[in-house]
Amino acid sequence: MNIAEYNGVWVFAEQRNGELQKVSLEILGEGRRLADELGVKLTAVLLGNNVACLADILGEHGADEILVAEHEELENYTTDGYTKVLCDLANERKPGILFIGATFIGRDLGPRVAARLSTGLTADCTSLEVDVTNGDLLATRPAFGGNLMATIACPNHRPQMATVRPGVFSKLTEKKENYNIEKVDVHLEASDIRTTVLEVVKANKDIVDIGEAKVIVAGGRGVGSKENFELLQELATTLGGVVGASRGAVDKGWVERDYQVGQTGKTVRPTIYIACGISGAIQHVAGMQESDMIIAINKDESAPIMKVADYAIVGDLNKVIPEMINKLKESAETEEPLVCRI
Repeated sequence: MNIAEYNGVWVFAEQRNGELQKVSLEILGEGRRLADELGVKLTAVLLGNNVACLADILGEHGADEILVAEHEELENYTTDGYTKVLCDLANERKPGILFIGATFIGRDLGPRVAARLSTGLTADCTSLEVDVTNGDLLATRPAFGGNLMATIACPNHRPQMATVRPGVFSKLTEKKENYNIEKVDVHLEASDIRTTVLEVVKANKDIVDIGEAKVIVAGGRGVGSKENFELLQELATTLGGVVGASRGAVDKGWVERDYQVGQTGKTVRPTIYIACGISGAIQHVAGMQESDMIIAINKDESAPIMKVADYAIVGDLNKVIPEMINKLKESAETEEPLVCRI
């Protein structure tokens, strides 16, 4: 492999049912920074059927170039179909770096593409840097159960690949105006795909995306029971927010996994994060430490979460939270709601 032939930063732009996934736009924001440091182009790769209308969004969010690959066999995601098209493009155009979102689709697609391209893959990254002297990607991810952060490089193979966790990076705030859209030829037959999508059935659940929430009231094992989460829900409703949970609470069945925050859950960046009965294990903190304001409520003043918090309240959450709710309601009746002022 002649590494000198490979350059440019690529982002797989994941879409589902014609809607771009926010993680792709977040990666474009970070990819823009890395591409500028390396002095190379940032390319978004969009796969699907009748999805060309999404290309402008990718350009406005940082891409210099958008490659649009449309085919009827790409209507629904299949590992075989998407892998073949993405690998064909990578072999032809030789990107130096390829990023994929660490979603259900990305975690399936990334390893298959890496194996077919005979390169490495760093999964679930939370930080990305580049060595401008040689173009090496320095991808950082939690390791050993989240007890330390490992920075991984792949100096001898290209493209360098990484899957990136949703919610870790921010989208560009200013729209980019100059970009190029190119429709590429897709060589794909039905026989290339070993599986057939018979039907797509969506779960009939009203799930709130905690990654978009401005206020999150999260509970851990210290909450004590599923019934006690109703108190957290009341506080969240008063603040106009949503309820989250640590893995401990989810494992006990008190809260659905969709609301789990942490290394094995979702990464969130709310304006206010209230941690109730959460010890503050590094696996959980990794998913919420970028919150603008962290308020911790815990009986144990020496709990790790208290050191992370901007405001640490030592006490029984069953007494503290009702008092907070009363004060918030009083504030709302007399003046601008407290959460707006914060």
